Amino acid sequence: MTKAEIAKIVHERVGLTKKESAQIVESVLGVIRDSLEQGDNVKLSGFGHFIVRQKHARRGRNPKTGSDITIAPRSVVTFRASPLLKKKLLKGDK
Repeated sequence: MTKAEIAKIVHERVGLTKKESAQIVESVLGVIRDSLEQGDNVKLSGFGHFIVRQKHARRGRNPKTGSDITIAPRSVVTFRASPLLKKKLLKGDK
């Protein structure tokens, strides 16, 4: 699903103009993105958590050359679905 598809659904369900719907979707996603960039976790009740994790530097191997390399430390975002979402997905409820 794309941002445009989400904006279209907001337009149809809420009755705002397409432009206003697109602005709202972009604004909400921007707030989520900004929070994650700052290292904050984001919890959407009934949907799930976006969790920022710090990965430490580690040794790895270049699969092409076989040489050892050091993989730099980095931040990653993981998603953990809420129990409610998991239940709906397992049942096939929509």
